[in-house]
Amino acid sequence: MGSKATRDETRLLIGGEWVEAGNGTYDIINPATEEVVGQAPNASVADAEAAAAAARAAFPAWAATPVEERLALLKAAAAAIRARNDDLVPLVIAETGATASVGSRMQVPISADRFERYSRDIRHIQESMLPPIATNATPLAPGGLVSALAYRQPVGVVAAIASYNFPLTNMAGKVAPALAMGNTVVIKPAPQDPLAIVELARVLDEVGFPPGVVNLVSAQGPEPASVLTSSPDIDMVSFTGSTAVGVRIAAAGAPTMKRLLMELGGKGAAVVFADADIKAAIGAIGSTWAFHSGQICTAPTRAVIHRSIFDQVVEGLSAFAGRLTVGAPTEASTVVGPVISGAQQQRILDYIESGRKEGEVVVGGRRPEHMETGFYVEPTLITGSNDMVVAREEIFGPVVVAIPFDDDDEGIAIANDSEFGLYDYVFSSDTARAFRVAKLLRAGHVGINTAQRNMDAPFGGFKMSGIGRDGGDYGLEAYSEMQSIIWAS
Repeated sequence: MGSKATRDETRLLIGGEWVEAGNGTYDIINPATEEVVGQAPNASVADAEAAAAAARAAFPAWAATPVEERLALLKAAAAAIRARNDDLVPLVIAETGATASVGSRMQVPISADRFERYSRDIRHIQESMLPPIATNATPLAPGGLVSALAYRQPVGVVAAIASYNFPLTNMAGKVAPALAMGNTVVIKPAPQDPLAIVELARVLDEVGFPPGVVNLVSAQGPEPASVLTSSPDIDMVSFTGSTAVGVRIAAAGAPTMKRLLMELGGKGAAVVFADADIKAAIGAIGSTWAFHSGQICTAPTRAVIHRSIFDQVVEGLSAFAGRLTVGAPTEASTVVGPVISGAQQQRILDYIESGRKEGEVVVGGRRPEHMETGFYVEPTLITGSNDMVVAREEIFGPVVVAIPFDDDDEGIAIANDSEFGLYDYVFSSDTARAFRVAKLLRAGHVGINTAQRNMDAPFGGFKMSGIGRDGGDYGLEAYSEMQSIIWAS
């Protein structure tokens, strides 16, 4: 196995057995060093079909397993993940390029917390009594008091397809509530960084989830995932990733009426009013650069700033970017690490060139000269209008676009003038005004004077940013089907 930061994984988990992947293995590349982290199993289409069939076969027994037993396994999984922390953190940093701070605080611990969160009693979500209704006799049935119970059943078999930016955290947020509700799962990690997810599957297998309840399919190419999105053995697809892929998943699942939970792209607008705490606004907007190199769909990548303070905020953001240390993720002083791959690095640089033609690159805009290897991009600030390509499309990198506005209505209009609607922000010292504006923004989540999240709040997007909501109890609801049980008394 080598050092803690390397892995050679060749097997998939299908039906309770660890089997060799049908297409062998492929290399996983460290984004910071461009060196091979290890080998990952490369599933075939037949492997994906077998995993879906195994999950289908295991579903009836798992759904009938007492809630207490299911939740006890989730609690055991949380403890096992925490016990593996020192082993998993270096691996996550190596394959994702996350900084030491992000990798140690936001990846492994949060994934354990999510299993712990969903090990709580779920019966308050499962059953809800409705008041009886006095009903007159009809040709169908005699009259009387008719009672009803709203009952949540598991959806069935869930294909959990995670993103590359926070692989463990994202997958835990899918798998834990799905298992708690009595679903079986097929785990499909992103191709760029699946090694920690293989270890997660191993943890779940070792703590005692029955054969077929948790299955793992890892692959370099899209074909195995495509099989999962169309297979009649899959009842639901839970996907986090790009809008373009989400559209294809929706189309593939339509013939079998797959349930969908999709967190897709974002182009978050931070509306900064003239009375805002400028320092707080700069800190929040600057998180686009400082938090995983902008590889986060909730990032405030559009700074929509009142014209009276526009120059002041732009100057502050430029100074903020200049203070950020770009370097190796393993160095404690590093704030901005690499992006996930050479292809993504080039994509971001191409977007910046587009911004240079349509607007002005105020700071950054290139590969850092002092980083000879690795997929790095400087923290970049571009000013211009909301019509620029860099203001319209999700870049998924350390790039912020600053756009001025003159009055409240224009600021709101600019923020809403996007095909995305995942996470927006409002900055104003007048909290009543901020609250009013928040309710006018077409986004699934709005932060008022903060970039922080409440993990129990419903999370998801408007428009092309996705379908459905997870987070807290809403995550349990997402992995269930609502059933009404009616009786007369």
